[in-house]
Amino acid sequence: MSPFLRDRLRTAPPLDRRAAFARRCAALLSSALLPLALSACMSTPIPDQTPPLPPQWRNAAPADAAPAAAPDPRGWWRAFGDPRLDALVEQALAANLDAAQARARLRSARLLHEHAGDVLKPEVRARTSNPIDPDASASFFVMGLDAVWEMGFFGRSEAIERGARSELDSAQAQLRQAQVSVAAETAREWIALRDAVERERLLDSIRAARAEQLRVQQVRADLRLAARDSVEAPRAALAQAEAALGEPRQRIVAAEQALALLLGRAEPDPQWRAGPARPALALAAIDRAPADLLRTRPDIALAQAGVLRAAADLGLARADQYPRLAFGTSIQWSVNVTAHRRTETEGIGVSGPIIDVPLFDWGLRRARAHAKGAELEAAALAYRKTVLAAVAETESALSALEQQRQREDADRRAFDALARSAQMQQVRRGLGLSGDLELAGSRIDRDQAALELNAARSDRAQAYIALYKALGAAPEDRLGRVETDVAAQASPAAPAAIASEARR
Repeated sequence: MSPFLRDRLRTAPPLDRRAAFARRCAALLSSALLPLALSACMSTPIPDQTPPLPPQWRNAAPADAAPAAAPDPRGWWRAFGDPRLDALVEQALAANLDAAQARARLRSARLLHEHAGDVLKPEVRARTSNPIDPDASASFFVMGLDAVWEMGFFGRSEAIERGARSELDSAQAQLRQAQVSVAAETAREWIALRDAVERERLLDSIRAARAEQLRVQQVRADLRLAARDSVEAPRAALAQAEAALGEPRQRIVAAEQALALLLGRAEPDPQWRAGPARPALALAAIDRAPADLLRTRPDIALAQAGVLRAAADLGLARADQYPRLAFGTSIQWSVNVTAHRRTETEGIGVSGPIIDVPLFDWGLRRARAHAKGAELEAAALAYRKTVLAAVAETESALSALEQQRQREDADRRAFDALARSAQMQQVRRGLGLSGDLELAGSRIDRDQAALELNAARSDRAQAYIALYKALGAAPEDRLGRVETDVAAQASPAAPAAIASEARR
């Protein structure tokens, strides 16, 4: 140190020295906080495209038409009052193969999300080589150790975390979508199966009545109380009644196979056809507002994940326009392997910053950033459309459910009237005031009305299922939970081997 500086430091007042120390500390602190400031300044904002939603549903049933309490959305299928349906839905949620795939993808996304930031942590590699030069008189064994630590400046770290988070959110939404679909499809196929069984019974009753009409008309023709060709119309009606039995029988088989597939089985349960007709669906209100769709609909969650993914891509594209900073260290040792005596190991090392500066690329990086910005805008607009489509779908489902309720009420009144008429016809037949032909006709009219009522009940049940599927209702406590694979229990050897291999 020069004598002049030494004298200046000795004669400087303590206050000036403290001020100089404070300035140096401030300079060090500002240099330390500079990367954080750069990262914060480069944060990519996510646009909010959530449209304004109405506070209530326009097409919901009036309060006096739905006296019962709203069913629990996490178990909406229990409103049918069918224990066998409840058991089937629980089995399907646990054993369905689509849901199992979604759970596996969710586990994968969670593992990757936990290590998303590892790309910005120090990375250490070891390497060896034994280079041989034909013109050299010695051979060396080379060992090296390289370490690189990349800094996630200019919004890169945030973009990487957002990208991993979007994949996790997407996997969670796909699992929920699978659960919503499995619950709805299981209920739909079970309702279709039970209603097809009831329709087959009614059509078989109509066929028997048509056969009775043909028998009576044949007797009258044989006794010359009617024309010989008067039996042709009853015979044609009987053939039509027999042909009508094919449709419900085919629907029964299709529903059974669909249920078996939903439950991950190779063949259906024969007991599914047995049992009484399903209970009637009770009237109930709906307690969810349109804003709840933002939380429950899996397609809205998928659209949100798409916006986050687009924001992450834009953040990475913007970060690529700026220098990439890293700190690297490399150490290398070499040993002469041709020497016949012990030699010393030669080593060399280097350490310092690594800076990758984009200088000139004909505007490619900037164009990519602008393109990713347009993709983010498109993703935000797609999210807005998804929300509006969800509201429209739910409103349509509410309207359809109310219309089917009114149709079922009208068909029930018609059936009750024709059932009373058939009962009175039975009384008149017992008193000898009418014949078998009139009794068979009244039974056919009653069973035809029962078919219409059965179709109305089935359509109303399907509208109810469509409504809660539109609401995104599913058992929320199952989200991300690893249930026991029923299919693995049925064949434990192969799935166990697959699971063991996956753990390795």
